Amino acid sequence: MMLRVLLLLTLPLYAVAAALPVPDQGPALRIQGSNTIGAALGPALVMGMMQYQGLQAVHSEPGDGANEQRVIGKTRQGRTVTIEVAAHGSSTGFAALKNLSADLAASSRPIKDSELVDLEPLGDLKSPEAEQVIAIDGLAIILNPQNPLNTLNTEQLAQIFNGEVDTWEALGGIGGPIHLYARDDQSGTYDTFKELVLRLRGKPLAPAKRFESSEQLSDAVSRDPQGIGFIGLPYVRQAKAVAIVDGDSQPMLPLNSLIATEDYPLSRRLFFYLPPSSRNPWAKALVDFTQSSKGQAIVAANGFIAQQVQAISVEPRPSMPADYQAIAREAQRLSVNFRFEEGSASLDNKARQDLQRVVAYLKSHDKLHKQVTLVGFGDAKNDPQRAALLSKLRAMAVRRELVKNGVVLRDILGFGAQMPVAANTADEGRIKNRRVEVWVH
Repeated sequence: MMLRVLLLLTLPLYAVAAALPVPDQGPALRIQGSNTIGAALGPALVMGMMQYQGLQAVHSEPGDGANEQRVIGKTRQGRTVTIEVAAHGSSTGFAALKNLSADLAASSRPIKDSELVDLEPLGDLKSPEAEQVIAIDGLAIILNPQNPLNTLNTEQLAQIFNGEVDTWEALGGIGGPIHLYARDDQSGTYDTFKELVLRLRGKPLAPAKRFESSEQLSDAVSRDPQGIGFIGLPYVRQAKAVAIVDGDSQPMLPLNSLIATEDYPLSRRLFFYLPPSSRNPWAKALVDFTQSSKGQAIVAANGFIAQQVQAISVEPRPSMPADYQAIAREAQRLSVNFRFEEGSASLDNKARQDLQRVVAYLKSHDKLHKQVTLVGFGDAKNDPQRAALLSKLRAMAVRRELVKNGVVLRDILGFGAQMPVAANTADEGRIKNRRVEVWVH
């Protein structure tokens, strides 16, 4: 973590923003929640924002407890500004918003319906202004580097972490009993694994060695030839990540390009939740800075996947539909997928943010006029023609938003339920399969 801090301090100073008010006492901002965010990314974003605000001598110090930090800077008038970051798990962030001990919640999972109801007095935390996707992460399944296995599917993962499969030989490997490593119950990483792997198959976690620290978990698996664990992407460290299959998807490693588009089966979003009732200017300044190109550069520097749009070449494969192979041969895919609110043709909050990023990319690369093809996908239906129609209608919904911003489309295609990226057996998988890709010629 200190290395990341030192690297950040070597970045050029940003242009100074309008000065924010400094409180007479206490911290200017209190952030609580996810360890995945709060261990390093959160403090790094805070430091970047404080430097952007023109503060000097910006540095971090240990807080009062474990996994707590204070980021401190001084105004040009010599006044001290302190921002506190506590990283004890995503659920603690929402609890802190409720009891007014935090101004901003950091979460490595979406807010739960029960939390949404609890926090109604603070406003709608699912509104586009409140729910801010700040980065994309991928849960890596890690093994000891000497383990010969290279691929696992999500069903096998559920059986392993439920204890139904308890030897490496049962998976075609070697090594005897499987040793399980997992994050603690307060962790958003654990919540995500539970949602993506365990809960969908009705399987609880078997006894495992539990960790609050991501780094300690990863290092423990690296030292244990029989170990397996799950971890946020930046914390793979010396361990070995395996490729994951979900349903009929292709095996996918936790590669940056597959996580950026959220095609990787264990990809997830990282969030800041800013209550609509908030009057804290530092909280809004941090959210705005995080969504800027400078903030997203810090996201990338900390090992997560930034939301900056890039063009990616895709190698055509025989398993792809012929028309899709043709697109891949002559165009590049942008590193973003548009997804939709559950049970709706409306873009979700991340897609609303991404829309402006895509338009900015198209403008800067002179791609506004008939240089863009939208490719829609959906979940399986009894009637393949209906699935194809619905997938094209989703692409049309994206087209409408792009047209408002001056984009003239080249083509719109719908591939129905082909090329799934997730199993269609649960709502979460079907939502991931309902997506629109953007290709530039």
